[in-house]
Amino acid sequence: MSEPEFVPGLELSRRFYQEAVRPIVEATAPGVEHSAARLGGGSEVLGFDTARSADHEWGPRTQLFLSPGDLAAHGERIWAALADQLPKTFLGYPTNFAPTGAADTVDGTDGLRYMRLTDGPVHHRVEIADVDGWLTGRLGFTPSAGVTVADWLATPTQRLVEVTAGAVFHDGLGQLEADRERLAWYPRDLWRYVLACQWQRISQEEAFVGRCGEVGDELGSAVVTARLVRDLMRLVLLMERRYPPYSKWLGSAFGGTVAAVTLSPYLLGALAATDWKGREAQLVPAYEHVAAMHNALGLAEPQDPATRPYYERPFRVIGADRFARALFESVSDPGIRALPPTGAVDQFADSTDFLGRAEVTRGAYLSTVSTR
Repeated sequence: MSEPEFVPGLELSRRFYQEAVRPIVEATAPGVEHSAARLGGGSEVLGFDTARSADHEWGPRTQLFLSPGDLAAHGERIWAALADQLPKTFLGYPTNFAPTGAADTVDGTDGLRYMRLTDGPVHHRVEIADVDGWLTGRLGFTPSAGVTVADWLATPTQRLVEVTAGAVFHDGLGQLEADRERLAWYPRDLWRYVLACQWQRISQEEAFVGRCGEVGDELGSAVVTARLVRDLMRLVLLMERRYPPYSKWLGSAFGGTVAAVTLSPYLLGALAATDWKGREAQLVPAYEHVAAMHNALGLAEPQDPATRPYYERPFRVIGADRFARALFESVSDPGIRALPPTGAVDQFADSTDFLGRAEVTRGAYLSTVSTR
């Protein structure tokens, strides 16, 4: 089969739903309300997919949401009708997904699959669920019941972006858009807290770029620099009210921020430098720009945005603890003020296998808070 012209995945999914899926659903279960969207995992949900994405778990796919009662009454019949009646290809892409042989431990589906033509019924990627059940599986809680502080902080930002990005094609149930709006961004005091914890991370390592280099450990200095660059990128995304995605797409997401135009040359320069003084020279203007961004937000008491020596040592730092402290002090909610300075779950842990399981992240976060 010749390779079709690339269509961005969200547009492919939108047309697939409207032109192929919806008519079959309405004919199979007339009068049954549904919602449809492309959310969850996948580069297309974030808008970062390319033709390379088509090798697995990409293609004509969508989520179809029914009420719990209609899911029980019609879900299997709709799935079977789609398997029998969907076209074998859509816009040149197979609608059948064959196993790759690799397990999908993150999405919990029946293993990773890729598009492949078939002569029989298609094993499609139309995921049929109820809204609350699907969101609970992704997040560990149901937004329609309200979002608690623990819900926010026990949920990795990658999961939040998977639910709030993408697109809703139809919301006949009238719930999906409302739930996405509830998760659009942190409440103001929680935003302050998460920003404070991100500054706290920077404060813990900012002096090590020079200290490692001073003792001849340029490799260690380079590693610390890379960690600080990552933390600065995540801080900027949080400042611009964007959930940071996981590592593969962190740079792409950062590149879409307003601050990236100014900061990217400095951050790339810090990573390319071959000695600690060169790294520091690039980090200093980056720090000062982000410090000015903090002041412009108006979330906390402004701080002097100039770098300064680290105590009596010849290392230039921003003094990130000043910004963390100002943000912590600006939090008015006593419950949030009492939280430990560890932040959201992906501010203190970054294992993919850990962050991909909602029940594990919730348990770990609640344990962290309760053992303070």
